[in-house]
Amino acid sequence: MIRKIIQIDENKCNGCGACVKACHEGAIALVDGKARLMRDDYCDGLGDCLPSCPTGAITFTVREALAYDEEAVRKGRMECGCLGTAMKELRRRESSCFSGQDAESHLSQWPVQIKLMPPNAPYLTGADLLIAADCTAYAYASFHKRFIKGRITLVGCPKLDGVDYSEKLSVIFAANDIRSVTVARMEVPCCGGLEMAVRKAIAASGKNIPLEVVTISTDGKIL
Repeated sequence: MIRKIIQIDENKCNGCGACVKACHEGAIALVDGKARLMRDDYCDGLGDCLPSCPTGAITFTVREALAYDEEAVRKGRMECGCLGTAMKELRRRESSCFSGQDAESHLSQWPVQIKLMPPNAPYLTGADLLIAADCTAYAYASFHKRFIKGRITLVGCPKLDGVDYSEKLSVIFAANDIRSVTVARMEVPCCGGLEMAVRKAIAASGKNIPLEVVTISTDGKIL
């Protein structure tokens, strides 16, 4: 449909993030230090973000765009409505020493729970995904260095959550150019649900995404 919607001039954007906070619908995110409209259907076209921009980078335009989806916005708020689930990209500097710490974290984003991951998160674009059973990080001592480093991490437990992750994962796979998926699971039978959900989601997305499945034993070995 043709409707009024915001547009962002990245050349004028200074990356302050004021528009991200002003957008109550969660339609805007910072990508590589610049504000970007992530989803047309999250933008109501009212422009609450315009007066918050100190550089005048945001204006209105009239173009072909998806209709505003109030229900999708409501669900997004339910998933990411608290500070503990707020989407953020973690930038870390490599260090040669740990200053007394036992290990170095390689986690590059937040949130990590599959249920809380926004399908439109900017760091999913072109990502190598790690989809891990949450027990794996406790069983395998070098989990960060071996699996998390260089990947976007999603974790879950189908037995405890009592859900089929395939629907959520298929949306993530379909909406983003995922380069590869690594599944880290435990040897226990219930972890098979995670692997099957990923395989089902890849098939449902209609994409040919390279998949590697790594199984970890309860005594911390890669099988």
